[in-house]
Order: sequence, then structure tokens, then C-alpha cells
Amino acid sequence: MTNVEQFVEDAIKNNKVVIFTKSTCPYSKKAKTLLEGYNIKYENIEVDKHPDGEAIQEYLAKKTGQKTVPNIFIDQKHIGGSDELTKLEGGGELQGLIA
Repeated sequence: MTNVEQFVEDAIKNNKVVIFTKSTCPYSKKAKTLLEGYNIKYENIEVDKHPDGEAIQEYLAKKTGQKTVPNIFIDQKHIGGSDELTKLEGGGELQGLIA
């Protein structure tokens, strides 16, 4: 396992909610705002500001099949991106996942 893979896996394993974002991405901002609205503590990893950001995003694409950000994990389960998070909230499932 490479250092980047280990970094990503540790972030997922050691945080109830981890979100891989880009600082300029409106979908990343939307997802973070939604989580903050529920006072959900999350680990935010901005791949565009991380020295290994490109490699992190490549590994996430390989791991999840999703090439875009935000890339969200709750309880080590891949949720998807901003649209999927919004659907979970709309369906009332988000609260159950983070409880």
C-alpha cells in the first residue's frame, strides 16, 4: 500500500465523516454547508491544497469509481458526492447515518 493509499484509508477509518473536497468547488461547499447545518463534525481534506492531492484523487477514483469531488464517506461507507448527500438528507436518512 502506498503512502497516499494509507493516508486515504486512515482518514476514512479514523473519522466518522470524511469529505474529500476542492476549495473552489461549489458542490464541495454545498456538501460542507449541509453537514455544518446539522452540526456534523467531519474531517475535510482539500485535495487541491494537499501536496499529494492528485494522487489522492486518483486513488479515490480507483477505490470508489467516482472521479469528482466532494467524495464523502460516513462510517467508512462511501456515500458519493453532493447530490447523494442531498438525497440522503431529503429522504431523512442522513440523521440515522450520523447518529
